[in-house]
Amino acid sequence: MGSKNKLKKFKENLNFFNLIQPQREDLLSLKFLNEFSWNDFFENKNKIVLELGCGKGEYTIELAKQNPSLNYVGIDIKGDRIWRGAKTSIESGLKNVAFVRTQIELVDFLFQKNSISEIWLTFPDPQMKFKRKNHRLTNPDFLKKYKKILIEGGNINLKTDSMFLHGYTLGVLDGFGLKPLISNHDIYNYINAPKEAISIQTFYEKKYKKLGREITYLKFNFTNETKR
Repeated sequence: MGSKNKLKKFKENLNFFNLIQPQREDLLSLKFLNEFSWNDFFENKNKIVLELGCGKGEYTIELAKQNPSLNYVGIDIKGDRIWRGAKTSIESGLKNVAFVRTQIELVDFLFQKNSISEIWLTFPDPQMKFKRKNHRLTNPDFLKKYKKILIEGGNINLKTDSMFLHGYTLGVLDGFGLKPLISNHDIYNYINAPKEAISIQTFYEKKYKKLGREITYLKFNFTNETKR
């Protein structure tokens, strides 16, 4: 039954106007980057915010509802998960939301340089095993990709229940000579918490909070990067 449902969702994905599924070769050859225009897609020149590893798109959708003057793009490789986000945003009548099904490692082949205003990383897999370090979404290689597509002063937000990933990311930032704008180990008890960091909870975040886990939050950009 599960496989049949997945196949049904994959078929529906092909007809969602707000879901883009580029071929890997079109990304790597720069064909997508050269032929596709996000301004044309959204029919405006509003700033674009990304959620990487968006899952079912809860955060992307709620951010889009809160900020209708911004465009939001959720990226994930799981077709059955991203189906939910694409379908919900259509049902909600949201015109400022899009989803892309692809690997996050290809994010800099989806967007032009200095074209993204902000990035959200919401509860990514911490990839705690050393052999999986290259898959951590805040490793140095990923941060270089984010820096490439972000506008000057564009922020990156990391929300996670993983103290390991929070601490690891602080170490990576130190390697770049960066100090976080906000670093908090319990964002829901932080008096100056940004609204967007506490007003939205994903399915898994609600589950973690019920278990008593503290939710950590990091906000940073590359404005004050120093060479090391």
